[in-house]
Amino acid sequence: MKARSSGIAAGIWGFAEATVFFIVPDVLLSWIALKDPAKAYRACLWATAGALVGGAITWYVGSVNPEPARSLFAWIPAISDAMIADVRSQLDERGLVALFIGPLIGTPYKIYALEAAGAGFGIWGFLLISIPARLLRFVLVTSVVALVSKGLKRFVQVRRLQLILVVAWISFYTFYFYVMSQT
Repeated sequence: MKARSSGIAAGIWGFAEATVFFIVPDVLLSWIALKDPAKAYRACLWATAGALVGGAITWYVGSVNPEPARSLFAWIPAISDAMIADVRSQLDERGLVALFIGPLIGTPYKIYALEAAGAGFGIWGFLLISIPARLLRFVLVTSVVALVSKGLKRFVQVRRLQLILVVAWISFYTFYFYVMSQT
């Protein structure tokens, strides 16, 4: 994948995940990082930019009429009404710092975007805190995959590493969807 096309794909994925898609851009970023970490880091910027655009739209929906989006989100795999209510509580208790907590506990960014306006956070504050909150996780995942693959490339072909990565993401999402369906 060329640098520009991988960046555009990451931006679109970041946008999609900030609105309705349920697989994180980290999947694509880690795939790119296997072969070209520099390209993957640039794609992190694109994914963040896409997430900001999607987050802004989702924030706007939350500021105008959040109920239809809440209903839609509750249909997305691994999102429940309880999770949406929990995000609102996190925002009330911790403010926008809660955006850093979400990725650690498996809560999608889109819910924070939807609930931020109703919790009294303006669009600019939300977007400013979204930059490090999104970028930090994207860079962290990209860095881990780049470092691990660099060490393994001496012993394993890139094709095998790609297969391992696919199996790892399928395993992760199988576990994640199972655990989230139990809550």
